[in-house]
Amino acid sequence: MNNEFINPFIESAINVIKTMAQIDATCGQPAIKTGHMAGGDVTGIISMIGEQAHVSLAITFSEPAILAITSSMLGENIEILDDTVADAVGEITNMVTGGSKRLLSEKGYKFDLASPSVIVGENHMIIHQLKAPVVILPFTTGAGDFFIELCSLSLDAD
Repeated sequence: MNNEFINPFIESAINVIKTMAQIDATCGQPAIKTGHMAGGDVTGIISMIGEQAHVSLAITFSEPAILAITSSMLGENIEILDDTVADAVGEITNMVTGGSKRLLSEKGYKFDLASPSVIVGENHMIIHQLKAPVVILPFTTGAGDFFIELCSLSLDAD
């Protein structure tokens, strides 16, 4: 997966977290993920389906990060992982993929988005249905970490 494809997801995630929660996020070095364990406690998963590629995206938040992000988004103190947090993760997942979709459309990619699913709980697994390597993008914030996992299957004939 090349930077031209990865960078829109980084840009969109940083923008969404800053705009919605007034929290700065910094992306670390992308890597190939091994195993299926989530890096966080709450995960939003969504599919992006297009003519050139199919993408499975997961965005997983540590508990401290998502509690701070949700609290800031809603203007109230959220202290536990509950339905409110799960709803926030679903909305963040939609916004990150929507922003990425817009940026990728400028590069000629066209995608339809599925509805996100949300998993809440420690030590859960993320299994992408596409048979391709998973790139993990680590993000840090002052409140905690989150990760984006990208699994992309190119449909371009080479």
